[in-house]
Amino acid sequence: MNVVDLSSEQLISALRLPAEASVGQRIPKKMLAENLTSRGTATSADRKLLQEQIEEVTWVAALKPSNAGIPAYQDEVRSYLELAVLNVRLRQGSQLGVKAAKVSSSTVRLAELVHRAIPYPVLMVLDGEAQLYLSMVHIRWAQKEADKTVLDGDLIQGTFVRNGSGTAPTADAATLNAFMGALPISKQPRTDLLALYQGWMDTLSAWQAAAVTGRFECVSPQQATARRAALRRCHELDAQISSLRAAASKEKQMARQVAVNLEIKALMAERQQAANSL
Repeated sequence: MNVVDLSSEQLISALRLPAEASVGQRIPKKMLAENLTSRGTATSADRKLLQEQIEEVTWVAALKPSNAGIPAYQDEVRSYLELAVLNVRLRQGSQLGVKAAKVSSSTVRLAELVHRAIPYPVLMVLDGEAQLYLSMVHIRWAQKEADKTVLDGDLIQGTFVRNGSGTAPTADAATLNAFMGALPISKQPRTDLLALYQGWMDTLSAWQAAAVTGRFECVSPQQATARRAALRRCHELDAQISSLRAAASKEKQMARQVAVNLEIKALMAERQQAANSL
């Protein structure tokens, strides 16, 4: 499969979900906005983002013990009785679907809003014109509000370029095939639904790492934790380096330019060290 031909349907099909888990129902955007409003976690700008950037949301599948043969998970922190798979189709012409070198802050925010609106852990595909995004994040019980959930940790997001792009990073067919081959539910941990969800998150982290290293490699759960920390550090350093480069381009004093460039060089060395640990 070539990276430029990847569709949201192919990405979801690669999960090899049981037919019994199929839902295939449309979720009204109004319902998402109402859920967010009831939780007090959405601003007027957030509701506008949902309305203007999303064309359609489809609840593709609901994985439960009864249809997946995988036990639920419950403790005092979280309750994973069901995993949801959603396909979010972005509106044509949406700024969130354009070709870009990294996931935009608006795309991250939109995904976060949908995650917050659904009271289950969600594996979400965002389908833009030029790119697909796969987004996951853990949830837990809110500490001060009974029966309400909150996001637990950072969103894990992968970008998949299609139709070609001169600005966004692409993967070769072998790397993409390796990732797609690692996605089937049969290849994930089956101890319980939390382990299943974490397995998919670790696979997505491996895809993120492949964007840096050029190779796709699944690792042990312990190594995956260290990999996520290294990826987080790479992203932090990328932001710092980008900011310093912008500052250096505007700096008129030669001595200050030299100092900033030396700082950039040190950060790039640290970034390479973090990348080597992936």
